[in-house]
Amino acid sequence: MFARTKRLTLRPGWPEEAPELAQAIAHESVAMKLARVPWPYRQDHAADWLARPRTATDTNFVIVSHEHGYRIVGGIALSDQDGLPNLGYWLTPDAWGRGYATEAGRAVLHMAQHALRLKRVTSGHFVDNPASGQVLRKLGFREVGREPLYCLARGREVASVKMERDLGDDDRTADMCLAA
Repeated sequence: MFARTKRLTLRPGWPEEAPELAQAIAHESVAMKLARVPWPYRQDHAADWLARPRTATDTNFVIVSHEHGYRIVGGIALSDQDGLPNLGYWLTPDAWGRGYATEAGRAVLHMAQHALRLKRVTSGHFVDNPASGQVLRKLGFREVGREPLYCLARGREVASVKMERDLGDDDRTADMCLAA
């Protein structure tokens, strides 16, 4: 699947993009905000992620910015966590504060609701990353609890906020262009 918004294209990454992907994510300030990303992040990590088999309904995307010369500025995915679809995302530091995470999140939630027919999506953020919590609240997520979550880059458990969003009839994700 692919999605296009006003400023972004969400699409599968290609193996030859491993250097660009590694350059985008390989910032300590990014890795420390994510649960499953190692630090230091190397090009072989990006190559492994890009080489994973994909399905027609795969929702692991690179975020390509039309405003940044059509380069990779982040990633977003729905992955299985404890049997529930979980929204995760990251942006390279020079793309922070532009609304890209919210824009990409709306597109993925639109896919989740309309293409995948999901009823609920979970997510969360580390307590020391309140900007991610703001993005999730803009996307309609609500806090459902707090608990420690292991952070691979930090090598320890970190206090985190668990969130979820019901995908009902209210559609906060209009104006998305999807392709399978």
